[in-house]
Amino acid sequence: MGKRGQPTAAEPGESQMDLSHLRRESRTALELAVVALAPSDLVDRLATSAGLLEALMELPSDSAPVVAIVPRIVTRTRRVIDDWQKWHREHLEKRIPRG
Repeated sequence: MGKRGQPTAAEPGESQMDLSHLRRESRTALELAVVALAPSDLVDRLATSAGLLEALMELPSDSAPVVAIVPRIVTRTRRVIDDWQKWHREHLEKRIPRG
């Protein structure tokens, strides 16, 4: 929700709940990437996405910056989360023995 209690704008098909889940998922991925000592470029990209999603929640949903950035940041965030999951599979899951 934006400051004024309005849902933050989303790209077509994106609900406020979708954005909230994406924000939460990006913050979790960032925390895990930091703990896992993931490459700094990956951590920086996750931090950028998480920070931008967090900032969007504070702006009015119909503001020009929100309308302009939401489609791009949603795409960027999904891409970096996919990159994180790939890095995690390749570098960590192979090293963690399964019981």
